[in-house]
Amino acid sequence: MPEDQWTAVDEYFSERLLPSDPILESALESSVSAGLPAISVSPNQGKFLQMLAQILGARSILEIGTLGGYSTIWLARGLGAKGRVVTLEVDPKHAEIARLNFSRAGLQDVVELRIGNALETLPQLSAERRGPFDFIFIDADKENIPAYFEWALKLSRPGTLIVVDNVVRDGAVIDPDSNDPRVQGVRRFIEQLGAESRASGTAIQTVGIKGYDGFAIVLVGAAT
Repeated sequence: MPEDQWTAVDEYFSERLLPSDPILESALESSVSAGLPAISVSPNQGKFLQMLAQILGARSILEIGTLGGYSTIWLARGLGAKGRVVTLEVDPKHAEIARLNFSRAGLQDVVELRIGNALETLPQLSAERRGPFDFIFIDADKENIPAYFEWALKLSRPGTLIVVDNVVRDGAVIDPDSNDPRVQGVRRFIEQLGAESRASGTAIQTVGIKGYDGFAIVLVGAAT
């Protein structure tokens, strides 16, 4: 099946299932205008994240990798009463755009954005006893997914859901000889998850306007 058909099907679902949303559309447009990479989740994936948060009844969400805040807005809209999202972003330019998008969405008091290398800000969250989080979304540099996942487990409780984006990488994840550090980062994470006694997980392949990729979904405290 050609990729343009994947895109057409994705658009069909989003046009019929997701009403027009000026806030989300503006978040994407401002990111593009600022030159941010076009790597945000798709609208259908964003709604998926929102619904997962709603199913969980999440009141505390941690996002590793903010970019322009598009996925953050979806996550924040899935929060329960008095809920809060903490989102981590390494790039000050990305963070500036994200803050503007949160303000336009009326979420400036709901979303806490921290700037810095996540491998430095995650220990800070732990030291501040900010966990456990109900839902954790990992969508940052793939080379460091194993380290992010280890911190996610530390900031979790039994029942926490962890979602890791971009784990299929156009199918390259099955190539043990890949010289792409992103692929190798994902592979190390999958091996790590498979051996993890504190959680149980699976991976789902996806196609659509984001091409061929997928999510890993992890439930903390579940039997393997």
